[in-house]
Amino acid sequence: MPRVSTYLNFMGNAEEAFTFYKLVFGTEFLTPVMKMRDMPAPPGVPELSDAEKNMVMHVELPILAGHVIMATDMLESMGHERRIGNNVTINLELEDRGETERLFGLLSEGGSDLFGLADMPWGAYWGTCADRYGVRWMFNCRDEIG
Repeated sequence: MPRVSTYLNFMGNAEEAFTFYKLVFGTEFLTPVMKMRDMPAPPGVPELSDAEKNMVMHVELPILAGHVIMATDMLESMGHERRIGNNVTINLELEDRGETERLFGLLSEGGSDLFGLADMPWGAYWGTCADRYGVRWMFNCRDEIG
């Protein structure tokens, strides 16, 4: 089922923040907290430090009225820098590649293509862009085409 969630970026304290949010909202993580060490390193990318391997790759927490917040830790070793404008992203979870490509094309037109749509190891057709107004969008399509 398609859904919209909010994706948050942190600089090494995503797990601490989400443990706090879990207490505030009295809810439980939807999936186990995935760490950077749990994902295969892309070819040509230097190995992460032990500290970065222990950072959050992905976490999901329901808050109110069915809304879910998600997060990741940005990696300083990869040149990531958290600032206003890249700390919050609207995440669109779709079930159809055609609709994903349509929305990505329209939203990225006149904006900046941060990461084009591609198949990812976690089983999604994924990408991000910032629209012409600077709003960040993330796309996660989990259809059966691969």
